Amino acid sequence: MPDAVRSTAKLTYDDLVATFPDEDGVRRELIDGELLVTPSPLVRHQRLVWRLTLSIGSHLEAHPEQGEAFGSPLDVVMTPYDVVEPDVLVVLGDQRDILTDKNVQGAPGLVVEILSPSTRKRDLTAKRQLFDREGVREYWIVDPDRNNVAVYRRNADGSFPLAITLDATDAETLTTPLLPGWELQLERWFR
Repeated sequence: MPDAVRSTAKLTYDDLVATFPDEDGVRRELIDGELLVTPSPLVRHQRLVWRLTLSIGSHLEAHPEQGEAFGSPLDVVMTPYDVVEPDVLVVLGDQRDILTDKNVQGAPGLVVEILSPSTRKRDLTAKRQLFDREGVREYWIVDPDRNNVAVYRRNADGSFPLAITLDATDAETLTTPLLPGWELQLERWFR
């Protein structure tokens, strides 16, 4: 399956909104003005998205000061030429000003992508680089084939290294300093 359908013109978010229908259910993203269209995700992918969104969302219902969680589709406009629809994202309590009625305008604190055959390469490279450049505080790359999560975390010096890789087969628990008190048993999440 090809990585994506690509155009040759450098597009902006305004082009994306004006040119393509919202209601056709097709996932379109821009990275450096390049249109990327991907097929619908697989069922297991969507199960993982739903379970994670439910877990983080339930935690944030009890702790609304920590932020708000969203599952795709929701446009995140990083720059006029960079518009993505992460699988799960969290706008932290100190970032509420980036939320608009239409989309998120800026880098969410936490972004999660669950790898799919059609998006794997992009999620591991171009998106990770974009999220680093634009100031995302944490980026989780979930590999449903290996049942693990790679966590990239912003350091005090501004770097964005791989902080840890957690594996469900080792019965590890996913936590983040961005959401104090939240945790997710990987073995249960990947079941």
